[in-house]
Amino acid sequence: MLGRLISHNDLIPLTPSTLTRFHSRAPPNITLPDYLRRIVKYTSVEKACLLTLLIYIDRVCERHAHFTISSLTVHRFLITGITVAAKALCDSYCTNSHYAKVGGISTRELNALELEFCRLIDWRLAATGPVLQQYYANLVKQHPSYKRITDHDPLPTPSEPEVASPKDAEHTEAKTASLKRRRESSGDEYDEHSSQEEEKEAPDQSIEDELATDQHFQQLLDEETIAYIA
Repeated sequence: MLGRLISHNDLIPLTPSTLTRFHSRAPPNITLPDYLRRIVKYTSVEKACLLTLLIYIDRVCERHAHFTISSLTVHRFLITGITVAAKALCDSYCTNSHYAKVGGISTRELNALELEFCRLIDWRLAATGPVLQQYYANLVKQHPSYKRITDHDPLPTPSEPEVASPKDAEHTEAKTASLKRRRESSGDEYDEHSSQEEEKEAPDQSIEDELATDQHFQQLLDEETIAYIA
């Protein structure tokens, strides 16, 4: 949805009167999906905050007709909106210096953007449950795979299980008996040893991913400078 909005707004001519603090000199090199993944990965943002971004976009555009979400403004708008939404909706959140590093801007600039953002939406930072639910429903309806099932639509019939032929059944029984004879001839000690070796050779992928994420996260925090999105 944001991609379609940006493609449409990029066609609008940019004039000096429409420039805002959120405008970049050029579109950042990072794509919008990658930028969102980066924010979600390194800020542990709640899903409600991501959904609230859509509400913020509508509130800003309702109050300021000249403001557009384009390839020049979307990155700064997103990181600022996440910062504001986290403070408004969550019990715990990151510091502005951390949000700034994740977003690729300076802390001083994020502080100024946060204040400007709050003024643009008239300090209406929160949203009620029904409003969030409505935005979520509209977002789901825009998905290409969305299809509404009515009472008149026939429900899919479950497929009947395939009945094995007598020949297949005999083959399965013969294979099972062969495996059983192999296990009896090799002994229980061999089976236990093999299972232990298999457990050692199969590392826990989730633990490896978590360690890699923590290492990357620590490198991000240790960096004194980070490339600006300009």
